[in-house]
Amino acid sequence: MRILLCAFFIAALAPFGAAGQSYPTRTVRLIVPFPPGGSNDVVGRMIAAQLSTRLDKPVIVENQGGAGGLIGTELAAKSAPDGYTLLLISVAYAFNPAIYKLPYDPATAFAPVAILGSGPVVIAVTSKLPVGSVRELVALAKEKPGELNYATAGVGSFQHLASELFKLQAGVNIVHVPFKGGGPAMMDVIAGNTQIAIGSLVQMLPQIKGGRLKALGVGSANRIPALPDLPTISETGVPGYEVTNWWGIVVPAGTPRPIVERLNKELSAIVASPETKRRFETEGAEPLSMSPEEFARFIAAETTKWGRVVKEAGIRAE
Repeated sequence: MRILLCAFFIAALAPFGAAGQSYPTRTVRLIVPFPPGGSNDVVGRMIAAQLSTRLDKPVIVENQGGAGGLIGTELAAKSAPDGYTLLLISVAYAFNPAIYKLPYDPATAFAPVAILGSGPVVIAVTSKLPVGSVRELVALAKEKPGELNYATAGVGSFQHLASELFKLQAGVNIVHVPFKGGGPAMMDVIAGNTQIAIGSLVQMLPQIKGGRLKALGVGSANRIPALPDLPTISETGVPGYEVTNWWGIVVPAGTPRPIVERLNKELSAIVASPETKRRFETEGAEPLSMSPEEFARFIAAETTKWGRVVKEAGIRAE
């Protein structure tokens, strides 16, 4: 009887082990739930290119933007839990439950796989605005309440929350102008139609280095190698302001554990590679690595933290 029971359990577990060994056998899609041009798209494409090599199968980025990332996230939640649909998430995944009535249960819809990295926000302004520091921007905003605008990727976006937190801590009245994506929002600031952009440095660094945006401060605890002369927002006008975006990969709940472990192994190797470290540093970010369980706890802590910010700022979905 004991031998028969052992044989039964081995047979029952065999398909799951085989799933990890044979995976993948076809193209994998990585859903990025935001339009092209934003930090999620930048990171998603960087990771997908290397993951394709490590899996020896194409990993295709599929942009599914809209509704603060909900459209793409819901699509991923409804996908088969077979390892062939991955979802890139960012800090937006943590604060969306406080803003929207979600069409999925964030606690049960996905299995965390791996965190990829994190990067601070940067405050940048159009070159037409006559300020040279965060302190000068705060002074101008207080002098002209309600006259300065800030552009974001939309209501409930990371840029929106980062900007609202800045407003709360700086005590200024600047007006929100939402766009459909981080790329269009940034281009509007470059054109000078709106004056301020507070968003991921990964997205805005090329425009800053190209002189098309004027950086005033970075939202990290310390200055960063990508812009060593740029002061932190905290040290130059808004003490205590610190905001960081992060990116990671999840899969639909029910994806076989061996596949989750295989993906975690490959993604951890990618973020540990000199190429990725160099690329992240060049983009003003840093690679991170966690087990699936550590990543799950990290997401839970971020959800609690940003839920408080949403409530204090009174942000509501439109």
